[in-house]
Amino acid sequence: MTVFLPPPDFLDSPRGRDLLRPARSRAPGRTDTLPDRASVAVVGGGLAAIALAGTLWHAGVTDVVIVDRQGRLGGRFLARADLLGQRVLRSPYDHHPGVEGYRDCELLDFARLHWDALTDVERRQVRMAQAGHRSVVPLDVFEAYCDHVVTAHGLARRTWRAEVRHVSPGPDEVLVETSLGDIIADTAVLCTGEEPVEAPPTWWPEQDRPSGVHYWYEPVTDTAGTTIVVGAGLSAAHLVANALAGGGRVRWILRAAAEHYQCADVNASFFRAEGRARFHGTSWQDRLDLMRQQRRASVMFEFRPGFTTAEAQGRLTVHRGVDVVRVRALPAGDTAVELADGTTVTGDRAVLALGTRAMTGEGLLPAEVVAVRDGWPDLDETTLAYSAAPRVHALGAAACMVLGPAARNIDGHRVGASRVVTSILAHLAAPAAAGSSFDAVEHAHA
Repeated sequence: MTVFLPPPDFLDSPRGRDLLRPARSRAPGRTDTLPDRASVAVVGGGLAAIALAGTLWHAGVTDVVIVDRQGRLGGRFLARADLLGQRVLRSPYDHHPGVEGYRDCELLDFARLHWDALTDVERRQVRMAQAGHRSVVPLDVFEAYCDHVVTAHGLARRTWRAEVRHVSPGPDEVLVETSLGDIIADTAVLCTGEEPVEAPPTWWPEQDRPSGVHYWYEPVTDTAGTTIVVGAGLSAAHLVANALAGGGRVRWILRAAAEHYQCADVNASFFRAEGRARFHGTSWQDRLDLMRQQRRASVMFEFRPGFTTAEAQGRLTVHRGVDVVRVRALPAGDTAVELADGTTVTGDRAVLALGTRAMTGEGLLPAEVVAVRDGWPDLDETTLAYSAAPRVHALGAAACMVLGPAARNIDGHRVGASRVVTSILAHLAAPAAAGSSFDAVEHAHA
């Protein structure tokens, strides 16, 4: 059997090119008082929010308020990528936050428009995409395309930089309380994404996190000496590659039995209708089993040649199939990671990349509305609304138990957005109730 291993130069696309010159979504969002009312309130300004708001624009719904703690649409995604030194996406060109079912400029079209700014390697990837093959998208192109979508649909002026404190669903409206004031909306959509998984408390019992231990989202500039990386996914792979590129040595603790290489975040079958059908109407346990199988941490194929070489040279040591028992600081300032097989791995620092979990709405919505079960919220399978609050929807990773694992991917955001917008249009078309569910709250804030 022939195995295709893409060369690692795919990973080295330049970063920092300005491919779309007009000022657009780079501003940190509005900070003036929020409108009192809107048709749709969107909580979170990530890639799912861009896909949703663009779809709403095409459906004629422009009375939209997006509230994000940073204020720049897609900003957290890009900031995390830059922190890891990521230069390319793992998703192909047909995965983007453009609008599903409309003849917008798509990501591949956008890359071709900027042909003169691409490297020869990037141009070959565009040709691969045109031929229908898997391809790698430069982060510069993706960022500029997101800015294009934001500009083309007027989303920046509908975005406020604020902290959302609480979402209160009513029978006919939703109250969203923020640090810039409260807003009453016909419907609300939570696009809150995923949060990093922290280490189990047993790793450093009865003490604070050791000083030499960092999480992947905390900047670590020193790569000299030996770095211990714990994790099996793309973030861990970037940490390993960065430390090796800096001249250091790496002890990589996978915990999984072996590295899992995959060209996209999710098996491609789940991006098609037949893959999503595997989740619709099936038992909860069957869906749980599928999620456990499909949410495995994986690494892009492009990393394999470099890692294989580094391991053969002795610069990279991989500990496979063994769990972490304890992490502690050593007197000399080093860090020790004790493994379940009795091995103790020591290094100058340890960096943890333990994956992410979906933000379900806990802490924003009442617990009885979220109704978490096995880590997932209770959502309607057709509308992606919370079953106990039909005017509040979840888009993104929180919808995995309805749409399947593709819900957490860029392409899955478009599919989910089309369902949510269909439900929103039905709400907006319904006769308005006489008076507001939140009149008392309105008067109290007047």
